[in-house]
Amino acid sequence: MEFKDFNKDKLKIWLEIFLAVVLVAVVGIAGNKGVFDKKSAKAAETVQAKEAEALKNAEKENEAAKTEGTADKDASGEKNEKSDTGETEEVIAEGQYPIMGKSSVTVEQMVDYFNSSGEKYPESALGKGGADSIETFCQMYYDEAVAEGVRPEVAFVQTMKETGWLQYGGDASIEQFNFAGLGTTGGGVAGNSYPDVKTGIRAQIQHLKAYATVDSLTQECVDDRYEYVTKGCAPYVEWLGQQENPEGYGWATADNYGYSIVDMISKLKEMK
Repeated sequence: MEFKDFNKDKLKIWLEIFLAVVLVAVVGIAGNKGVFDKKSAKAAETVQAKEAEALKNAEKENEAAKTEGTADKDASGEKNEKSDTGETEEVIAEGQYPIMGKSSVTVEQMVDYFNSSGEKYPESALGKGGADSIETFCQMYYDEAVAEGVRPEVAFVQTMKETGWLQYGGDASIEQFNFAGLGTTGGGVAGNSYPDVKTGIRAQIQHLKAYATVDSLTQECVDDRYEYVTKGCAPYVEWLGQQENPEGYGWATADNYGYSIVDMISKLKEMK
């Protein structure tokens, strides 16, 4: 063998070795890349699975929130389209008679309740203010109360209590058309006066609404003491008495003031 033939053979061997090494390297890299791809794919699948689970849980929570919200809405008394009588009686049984809400009480029951007192309706004095009969008077109470979302029986019975069945005799006089002692503080202070019966009734109802809720008034405010009330401090009739109100707020200081009104309402509702 000649020397140059030997060199060629040697070069060929080294070239084959080099190619073999390169091939091994390429195969190794390719194999590792496959592993990395598998790991990346697996990680991606894990992330996707977690995202899917999170989305599913979120959907469940949203559905639960909707259901809970509906239940809360029903419990808050906004299901007034259902039987008002059943709802009212349930509240009375719990000892909390709400000032706001729909009512099953009728104008006729209010008229009969007044007549059951045996007192004479002061048609001369109240006629000058636009209510010449008990029927007209009760209708005004009903309409004004419904306009503000106040239960008519609450305002009407409060008036019967405050005025002694429209006979007055306290610091305020019947000519003031002040039916619930607005502005009377005792010691001969006559309190507020209004131009007619309807305005006096509206002022009382707006004052009741101020105690019962933070909602704004529906009609133009005629109660000049509206701004002084802590809004929503007495949502229940029972809490109109300062002694029974959890925070010490209230319409009057007399013992069991609100409870006595609820008792009178119960008697009114017995009228057929």
